[in-house]
Amino acid sequence: MEQEILEALKEVRDPEIPLDIVNLGLIYGVYVKDGVAHIDMTLTVQGCPAKGFFAQNIREHLLKKFPQLRDVVVDFVFEPPWTKDKISEEGKELLRKQGWQI
Repeated sequence: MEQEILEALKEVRDPEIPLDIVNLGLIYGVYVKDGVAHIDMTLTVQGCPAKGFFAQNIREHLLKKFPQLRDVVVDFVFEPPWTKDKISEEGKELLRKQGWQI
């Protein structure tokens, strides 16, 4: 189920960077225990004002997509810190097509 959740997270987009959170490299881990999905996620900067947006949006999206889940917990982690190197090759190509210098 972890792989299916990771794929579903590709439907969640960053509000500032036109890319999904998986290809952006913000998802560090996904595991399910006792019907609860745990998402280890980082942010592009520690003080990112979108933290609450991400937590709520991810939770609602996954509970709707996977009704068998009892809950979704988003844990924000900052080690290792996010860098542009964490963006997938697919994500870099998508950003370049939109005119981003990456």
